[in-house]
Amino acid sequence: MWRKWVEESELDRPTCAIEALGECNQALFPNIHKLLKISATLPLSTCTPERTFSSLKHIKTYLINSTGQERLNGLALMSIHRRIDIDTEEVIDLFAAKKARRLNLIL
Repeated sequence: MWRKWVEESELDRPTCAIEALGECNQALFPNIHKLLKISATLPLSTCTPERTFSSLKHIKTYLINSTGQERLNGLALMSIHRRIDIDTEEVIDLFAAKKARRLNLIL
């Protein structure tokens, strides 16, 4: 298994436990598969949960009670997962296709 990844370029190698779990053959490597499953579910530090609660507190303070629960959940997810790149063109296309509007969205 390790020879496969030595020959691959660094961009093609898994960068986290979840990606490695997807590449690991459970039938050939059952113990490694269990180890990767455990490491993918356990946080490495308390930094991630603290950031999650901190983000939620900032959002709640800012919005107080002016938004619904669904929007608050969406904003919290965007704040927590801020490293994910969002394609604005795709978001606009999805928004425009949701339902008919009085005015067409023209950019």
